[in-house]
Amino acid sequence: MRIQNVLVIDDSRTELIHLSQILETAGYQVAMAENSEQAWQQMQQNKPDLILMDVVMPGVNGFRLTRMFLRDPRFADVPIVICSGKGQPTDRIWGMRQGARGYLVKPVTREDLLGQIAALEP
Repeated sequence: MRIQNVLVIDDSRTELIHLSQILETAGYQVAMAENSEQAWQQMQQNKPDLILMDVVMPGVNGFRLTRMFLRDPRFADVPIVICSGKGQPTDRIWGMRQGARGYLVKPVTREDLLGQIAALEP
């Protein structure tokens, strides 16, 4: 599957803009959500090819939201990459156990982000 549409979920407006600019300059279509409620609305409107998700957010955190998306048959095939300031090995392991296909530690560089996306494409 070729990744074209990306949903970025982060409660930091600065981080949303940073990741979106990287993606848009690389040719991806980007939708943004600042919390789990907005993320669900975005998913209903336009199922993305990839989700980039923060962990620490108010309400439902990124680990739980990852599980929720992957348990829903409509979205189970959408790869999730966690982009978090939580950089301990245990955080990475826990994120991958929740079903994430990748884990990037903030601040995310252009090279790391685009490399992670390329690794997910056939």
